[in-house]
Amino acid sequence: MSRWDRAALEALDKADPLAAFREQFQFPDGLIYLDGNSLGALPRRTLARVEQTVTQEWGEGLITSWLGAEWITAPRRVGAKIARLLGAEPGEVIVADSTSVNLFKAITAALSLRPERSVILSETGNFPTDLYMMQGIAAFSGGRIRAEAVHEDAVLARLGDDVAVLLLTQVHYKTGAVRDMAEVTRRAHQAGVLVVWDLSHSAGAIPVGLNEADADFAVGCGYKFLNGGPGAPAYLFAARRHLAQAMPVLSGWMGHAAPFAFEDSYRAAEGIERFLCGTPPILGMAALECGVDLLAEADMAAIRAKSLQLGRVFMDLMDEHVADHGFTLVSPREDPRRGSHVSYAHPQGYGIMQALKERGVIGDFRDPDVLRFGLTPLYLRHVDMLDAVLAIRAVCETRAWDDPRWAVRAAVT
Repeated sequence: MSRWDRAALEALDKADPLAAFREQFQFPDGLIYLDGNSLGALPRRTLARVEQTVTQEWGEGLITSWLGAEWITAPRRVGAKIARLLGAEPGEVIVADSTSVNLFKAITAALSLRPERSVILSETGNFPTDLYMMQGIAAFSGGRIRAEAVHEDAVLARLGDDVAVLLLTQVHYKTGAVRDMAEVTRRAHQAGVLVVWDLSHSAGAIPVGLNEADADFAVGCGYKFLNGGPGAPAYLFAARRHLAQAMPVLSGWMGHAAPFAFEDSYRAAEGIERFLCGTPPILGMAALECGVDLLAEADMAAIRAKSLQLGRVFMDLMDEHVADHGFTLVSPREDPRRGSHVSYAHPQGYGIMQALKERGVIGDFRDPDVLRFGLTPLYLRHVDMLDAVLAIRAVCETRAWDDPRWAVRAAVT
């Protein structure tokens, strides 16, 4: 008899302290959504909040809502809420722009604090936008700055006196592997290197602890585990000790010390506001705040515990039901080393994922052969793991992946 039969999983769901949160999200009936690591689900409260922002604050308040509805302070206000999820202080996190733009801001700010050094270091296989942004900065520098990526096992050994900035992702986007933020930051600081952390697959999924780890800078997106909606604004963290000296290269008007003084010359704001650039996206900010508020109502330790349990259940069921179907686990099996998604490689990975979607199980695919299954504790049940794995087995047994419709990959995978 299986350890994880339906009765055992239903018992876990009945005892789940987070079970009530599922009702606070909107889903199509019968859907098993295993892609919250790519786009979080819609909180029901977001519908009313966005409608209020559009019809009342914009439709009736018009421009007076910059003050009357506190639009102007939203980047700092929502940033302070995210800061609590990151183990940071209010005034160290600002909501603005996209992760890519914030990477540019954070990396160049860190470079300004190490003018005698010339290398931005990362690992091969990091998320592409991280690598692309550091490559672009290096190209724009006219040869003064070099971008270098080495194998993950060689990163710490490469921390020489020419390295200014180390750019790493805490939870790897493909494998879900978790970096030891505190240890990596400690080693980097010993070498005089500042660290920029990408938290896109961390925030809202695992405890982060930026200040406990003595982190320098961090960025992340708002549309994954924060449930801020498609294209939600991102966030940027700068440790308080760096705020006075770190100078932003993107000197937009909202980062000015007095934006409405309309001065000809730029003066950076004294605090985290200096990392603002353009006018904040108010509709996206309103949706993001709803997702963050909902997440803050849950206990992060409970979120992490359930995430790990969902992962163990999912991997055990994969071992039991599809061991002979060519899947290779690429995520760490050990709990402390695994984030909130589990990934498998398979030669027919793309077709398998498309066939699963037609069966009401949504995950995603990453080139060349990786299937990712996001395990989002606020709205997933333990029994969903069984139903998802049974769907995977059915796809493999019927060769449903072998469909000419999937011979060419779609624009979004």
